[in-house]
Amino acid sequence: MLMEVLQRRFEGNMHRHPGLNWEDVRARLEANPEKLQVLKAMEETGGEPDVIGQDEQGRYLFCDCSKESPTGRRGLCYDGEAQAQREKKGVAPKGNVLDMARQMGVELLDEEQYIALQQLGPFDTKTSSWVKAPEDVRKLGGALFGDHRYGRTFIYHNSAGSFYSSRGFRGLVRV
Repeated sequence: MLMEVLQRRFEGNMHRHPGLNWEDVRARLEANPEKLQVLKAMEETGGEPDVIGQDEQGRYLFCDCSKESPTGRRGLCYDGEAQAQREKKGVAPKGNVLDMARQMGVELLDEEQYIALQQLGPFDTKTSSWVKAPEDVRKLGGALFGDHRYGRTFIYHNSAGSFYSSRGFRGLVRV
């Protein structure tokens, strides 16, 4: 079932992966069944994963391509440290992005990857998505998120403990 969903999405969005063909992607997925479990988790949380290209090693890059931030991954603060601080204050998020991404087996998009994804979009026109925070920003208590408004992609800052019903995260998996 998942394989058919992925094939339909792949074939229906060829602009995301010009020059790639489904049979090659399918063969790679069949050779890496553990990656299918990751894609299943992405799908089940509303991510609508699709191939967006290949990396330098020739691995296929699957990324969450849902129009808005995946619904099953919203209401999260950035990391465990921020979550613990919020819980001490009595206002607890549903969890945190870094732990959920790790549990799912996905990489959190960084700024550059998020901006590149928007070239295939637009995505997050009504929501926003956390992106990987540089260490220096995180050390100061901050984190980053992005969205697409007014025909442009924006990267913003917020405290790492912030959480909103309209902010989630997008993941990336290499197959």
